[in-house]
Amino acid sequence: MNLIDTHAHLYLPHFSGDIDRVINNAADKNVIKILLPNIDVKSARPMLELCKRYSTQCYPMLGLHPVSVRDDYSHQLSILEQLATDNEFVAIGETGMDAYWDSTFLGEQEFSFITHLEWAKTMGLPVVIHSRETMNKILAIVKSHAKAGLRGVFHAFSGSVEQAEKITDLGFKIGLGGTVTFRNSGLEPVVRAVDLKDIVLETDSPYLTPAPNRGKRNESAYLTFIAEKIAGLKGLTFDEVAKITTGNAFELFNLKP
Repeated sequence: MNLIDTHAHLYLPHFSGDIDRVINNAADKNVIKILLPNIDVKSARPMLELCKRYSTQCYPMLGLHPVSVRDDYSHQLSILEQLATDNEFVAIGETGMDAYWDSTFLGEQEFSFITHLEWAKTMGLPVVIHSRETMNKILAIVKSHAKAGLRGVFHAFSGSVEQAEKITDLGFKIGLGGTVTFRNSGLEPVVRAVDLKDIVLETDSPYLTPAPNRGKRNESAYLTFIAEKIAGLKGLTFDEVAKITTGNAFELFNLKP
């Protein structure tokens, strides 16, 4: 049964020595499509080049990661927006807000996030949201834009059942990755409570490697461990989880088989 990795940074230097093997490993595990979120202006070129090289497997997103929002964020947004005139993207992202490492530019992050939401509405694309230590603020912003047909996914979800329900009530998906396999993640009640139709799978490679490979570099082939964990928690088969979450990804990102 096929899988889709909806969030992986395979264009980063972590994969420069063996990207062919990583892509082939994913295919061997029936991970048929891999969606690549952008980080900043510098990462856009290697991301687009990778997607061109593996055009039937890798698909790019357009975005400025909140941690990359600094003094020059307006200039970066301008350059990234221009890329949309010459390239096709499957989503807007990765965008959002992050107060975990540094709150210096939170105001600028909010402005950048709202700009991305406007891009998503204008281009008719889903938005991929990063919400570390900013979930309630992000939810309030998304709610104010949701009536305009906004759709997307809360990437690397790590919140509560209540927050997950607010997300799905807004018509958004929950992105679950390697964290769900961690012993003390606190995500088991969320996985059991959220309907599988509201979940998409992701690795966030090279980060958040699932057990049993935790501590190593993550890659898209490890998506199988995430699907297996979710299947166990929900009392479903691996194939059931793969079929539904893959269908969710096809629909959300308007992917072609």
